[in-house]
Amino acid sequence: MEQITVTDLKQKLENGENVNLLDVREDNERAEFNIGGRHIPLGKIQLFELDDLQDWKDQQIIVYCRSGKRSGLATMMLGQAGFDKVLNLEGGMLKWVETYGLEG
Repeated sequence: MEQITVTDLKQKLENGENVNLLDVREDNERAEFNIGGRHIPLGKIQLFELDDLQDWKDQQIIVYCRSGKRSGLATMMLGQAGFDKVLNLEGGMLKWVETYGLEG
């Protein structure tokens, strides 16, 4: 499983790169804090309900969750579903907030 650090992701965002973000946390977690992107909770990915992602199939996707564990699982499942350019955000939102705070 390939990963990306919060520092590298922040750099991409600051450089204005087109970044496809996928948040796999639950609704209440996303409501507390998020860095944007599409929201599909892990449970839907486990059921392979991926219609909302088909336009990203050949593009890089960066998956995030609270700590990087659920997004790691989602990354592997997306790979099995034919998504070849998927990266897991190492450390998830915990690492993001630790590094950049809630305003980051």
